[in-house]
Amino acid sequence: MNVEDFHADTLDLTTRAKALALALGFDRAGVASAEPGPDTQFLREWLDRGYAGEMEYLAARAADRMDPRRLMADVRSVVVVALFHDPAAASEAGARPGFARIAAYAGGEDYHAVMSDRLRALASGLESLAGHPIVSRAYVDTGPVQERVFAARAGLGWIGKNTCVIDAKLGSRMLLGVVLCDLELEPDRPEPDHCGTCRACLDACPTDAFASPYVLDATRCISYTTIETRGPIDPGLRAGQGDWIFGCDVCQDVCPWNRRRWPGDLPDPLALRERLVPDPRLVRASLAWVLSLDPDAWRAVTRGTALRRAGHRGLLRNALVAAGNSGDVGLADLISAHANGPDELLAEHARWALSRLGVALPIG
Repeated sequence: MNVEDFHADTLDLTTRAKALALALGFDRAGVASAEPGPDTQFLREWLDRGYAGEMEYLAARAADRMDPRRLMADVRSVVVVALFHDPAAASEAGARPGFARIAAYAGGEDYHAVMSDRLRALASGLESLAGHPIVSRAYVDTGPVQERVFAARAGLGWIGKNTCVIDAKLGSRMLLGVVLCDLELEPDRPEPDHCGTCRACLDACPTDAFASPYVLDATRCISYTTIETRGPIDPGLRAGQGDWIFGCDVCQDVCPWNRRRWPGDLPDPLALRERLVPDPRLVRASLAWVLSLDPDAWRAVTRGTALRRAGHRGLLRNALVAAGNSGDVGLADLISAHANGPDELLAEHARWALSRLGVALPIG
């Protein structure tokens, strides 16, 4: 086979691979090269600055994250896919006194489960398209792969100042997955940075979590403190948490590229299948209800959702901070029950909440 024929076959296989990804219900698909580069190597500098906080798993396999060839020696291409989620229901619940907010992606079925099935189908389909056995590995935020870096390489968008990948049509509310494979596919062109002089995300962050444009100090990010942190939340960050109890969407809510109507802007009707529809019990949850959740009720309401990651104790801790920020003294009895309870982590956050509300701690 001559070079021209090889290139034509590569282009054809690449086109069919991306078409298959879209047919499986993903909203975007692209191909990136698998070689390490400055974009993957920046992770080391970020870790050295201490921005990962308690996320020790990032440093534990940092070398793998910076070079996919350590994960899979024969990797030649990275197929990157994106599934967008609808923020409407979560936005409606925002800024309501006495109510809690969660990140929009977390209100429905766990995206890991939704995307994993499709990625396995994609990997299997790639083998059929190639016409011979292939080696592949699929990841949905579950392995040592920098999905955002490869999404940007694959032209799914550019990495914005808020460190999210931004698609010029559909914005940044995307969930990413990758298939590493040993196929020679044609890489897509990266999308140029379109953030310009905009500082909306940087200026709106309630906890000043951006060390600089394009660099997030995760230890100050509400998504980190409400999900990844297992101990106490830094008292200096609690007021900025506002009413968020799981994750945060502020830097995406203010982004001009997210000012689109949903779901009408989705390019492919097939992409609407199994859309992640938030559970109204979660996105419109009153703080009183969350503070009253016992372990059994928590397990029932969070079954099959990403909220499980925070744990029952973590969600209560987050709700206590949100209660303290709510200004609602009607929550005092529920807060006091935790202040006088056996769990010192919850008790300390409850005492903080009562103090913030100007309510004296009851004795006994």
